Amino acid sequence: MTLNLIKLCVGAESIADLEEWIALRLRLAGEQIHTTRMMPKNREAILDGGSLYWVIKGVVSCRQRILDLRGHRDEDGISRCDIVLDPTVVPVDPRPRGPFQGWRYLSASDAPPDLPGAGTPDAELPMELQRQLRVIGLV
Repeated sequence: MTLNLIKLCVGAESIADLEEWIALRLRLAGEQIHTTRMMPKNREAILDGGSLYWVIKGVVSCRQRILDLRGHRDEDGISRCDIVLDPTVVPVDPRPRGPFQGWRYLSASDAPPDLPGAGTPDAELPMELQRQLRVIGLV
């Protein structure tokens, strides 16, 4: 059974901010890695199609597919987990989410669905407007 992670995207104001950070990281390192302190214990379930869902400004806003989880020790000898992410950001149906520390598991049944893709009526609206309409329940 697939399992996801959810994490705060601290400092980002929008999905566009996150995408700019990803582009920079790809230019510098060739892949996008997000480093955390703890290695998920349910590694196999996460690598079975799981995604990292990003909370931006108190709203679950988008996700990235998790490609790998790599454990290592940093220069101070502290264990870390590198979450290797697909650079493609997929906007999701926005859901309010309160603050929390670190990452949390997110079951597939609790994960918000992806927003409509190109060619659907909603896709013609600007992404930020789609998000705002969904947050207030009009779409």
